[in-house]
Amino acid sequence: MSTTTSHTSESEEQPETAVGAGGMATRPARLIQNEATTEIPVHLLFRDEPDPESVPVPLKPAVVGRRQGTGEQPRLRRPVPARSRTLPQVDPELVERPARVLPGLAGVLAGTGGIAGCLATSWWAGVLPPLAVAALRLPACTGAGLGPAQWAAYTGAGALGVLGFGGLARGRTGQARLLGLFGRYRGTVRRTGLLWVNPLLVRRRVDVRLRHWRSEAMPAADANGVALRVVVQVVWRVRDTARAVLGIEDHETYLQECVEAALARVPVDLPGSARGGVAAAGEALTRLVAAEAGPIGLEVFSVQPLRVEYAPEIAAAMHRRTIAALDARQRASMLNSVVDSVEDTVTRLTMRGLVELDDYERKVLVRDLTVAFCSGRREPM
Repeated sequence: MSTTTSHTSESEEQPETAVGAGGMATRPARLIQNEATTEIPVHLLFRDEPDPESVPVPLKPAVVGRRQGTGEQPRLRRPVPARSRTLPQVDPELVERPARVLPGLAGVLAGTGGIAGCLATSWWAGVLPPLAVAALRLPACTGAGLGPAQWAAYTGAGALGVLGFGGLARGRTGQARLLGLFGRYRGTVRRTGLLWVNPLLVRRRVDVRLRHWRSEAMPAADANGVALRVVVQVVWRVRDTARAVLGIEDHETYLQECVEAALARVPVDLPGSARGGVAAAGEALTRLVAAEAGPIGLEVFSVQPLRVEYAPEIAAAMHRRTIAALDARQRASMLNSVVDSVEDTVTRLTMRGLVELDDYERKVLVRDLTVAFCSGRREPM
């Protein structure tokens, strides 16, 4: 027992490094030049039972760099997110806001005051006709003639009358007025009735009613790439007048181009197809067009295909293909019906004991019954 113990202690006390020619301890050369390893104490490798008080330490993988052509696994790459389609951007400050207007009564009162001022100035200057003086029941006034004071009064009264009557406007239901001054947006008027608007402002009418547009036959394709011609109906309205009129050159033309672009991306199936047909295509078209027309102030409610047909260049071929498919379906249905009738007839004859047939006679009977039933089905009703 003592000898065994001494040998065991001597083996444990042996150094872990190799001794070179000069007596210095050296490590063996690495097999892979770019590898990175982690040193582990030797006494941990020969332990029989794990120490419950020890805390496990996570170790990094030995090989941190991988090379091509050495049989090593490739390095994982992070997935690159797909680029989303950017929508048109409009000036964020260009947003519809209400314009400052006055009731129409203010303009009428201002215009009437201007006319009254002109009459009073004429009476003051003595240039008012006698008939007008008598009609207005004014006292007689000799007047001092048209001097600088009279001309100044004329100018003020006339300007008041022009501003009062010139700023009157009538607001209609379903229409808005876009106001601007020297190229700057001043607001939008959506009020109805008689209004007074600054006559120096430039006014542009905008139709804000619910509108619908029926397109001409536009090119499209189904899920298999077959060329189609589609007529769509778009229900829309102007939600933001500032962006629709000032943010883009022609919002109606832009809406038409959005519909054409959506038809190029969304497959449209013929009515009655198994994929959903016109209803599914209408929902997809509505989402796409509404998302692209929203930044310019347009609100799209519905984009629905009204008529879907094949393109003229393939209409004849697709018509023949449809007729052939219907004929094949009809023949298959007729053949299934004939086979069922023949099987039912032969089964009843044999089960009731009316006839006893061997294999050859059974085949002949089936053939004759099939020919008879097919001839009867082909006869015109």
